[in-house]
Amino acid sequence: MKYKRILLKLSGEALSGKIGHGICSITLANLSSEIKLLIDMGVEVAMVLGGGNIHRGVAGATKGMDRTTSDHMGMLATVINSIALQDSLERNGVKTRVLSALEMQRIAEPYIRRRAIRHLEKGRVVIFAGGTGNPYFTTDTAAALRANEIDADVIMKATKVDGIYDKDPKKFDDAKKYDTINYLEVLNGELGVMDSTAISLCKDNEIDIIVFNVFESSNIQKVVIGESIGTLVTKNNGG
Repeated sequence: MKYKRILLKLSGEALSGKIGHGICSITLANLSSEIKLLIDMGVEVAMVLGGGNIHRGVAGATKGMDRTTSDHMGMLATVINSIALQDSLERNGVKTRVLSALEMQRIAEPYIRRRAIRHLEKGRVVIFAGGTGNPYFTTDTAAALRANEIDADVIMKATKVDGIYDKDPKKFDDAKKYDTINYLEVLNGELGVMDSTAISLCKDNEIDIIVFNVFESSNIQKVVIGESIGTLVTKNNGG
């Protein structure tokens, strides 16, 4: 294995599958099976989920709403997604813990760094819910923060496309895919991989990001064993 401890970042929309909103049971089952294979390989798996599949579904209600209030709703949506994935994983025989930045001890453990690392060392999947616990920060930033806190080997950014392009490949046939790119090129090019705060945090602490298509079978395992999948964001070329 190239990576022993990973942080897998998955958008909320990815959990909705072909439905386009809510949580797709088939997508959950497929994702759980892929993660179980990683655990069986001895990989330590931490995860951060977005909440867009739920939060954006009530976009009409949040129009004109205070940003802090809306962000708190988004954080709660990530908790719902995390609990759903926890249930799916445990039905597959994978021991899982949800650690929330928002205190809700009846349904999730509070986030404590040492506790999270201990769970990983015991072979449990750790799902970080509630974002950073603060408004104005995305789940991408939460992923970068947690990855650095647990000393993850890499952030695996799971998307619906097979890497980073210089422009939208769905709109432009001549879009160029990058195999490797550095942090500054991502920031200066405003490529929209992750928000600038997350990219800067990874750059400052030299943690690599791999952007790949999670919906292609076995791609997660291929990344872990070091196959050239997707796009690697790293410090190369002085980045």
